[in-house]
Amino acid sequence: MLVLTRKRNETIVLNDNIEITIVDVQGDQVRIGINAPKSVSIYRKEIFLEIQAENKKAADVKSIDLKDLLK
Repeated sequence: MLVLTRKRNETIVLNDNIEITIVDVQGDQVRIGINAPKSVSIYRKEIFLEIQAENKKAADVKSIDLKDLLK
């Protein structure tokens, strides 16, 4: 993991097209702004993990035999 120190209004650039800016720092909370192309999905990690779990559950659904549906 790369660890960087940034102050308010300072920016980190990723891959030439994503900018992460420190917007505010209050106590142990940091507000960041992310400027990225619309094609880049951005999620908080806890939401991302929930999405992955739901996708895994959806993929684990048993296949249904078409004959059973026609009964």
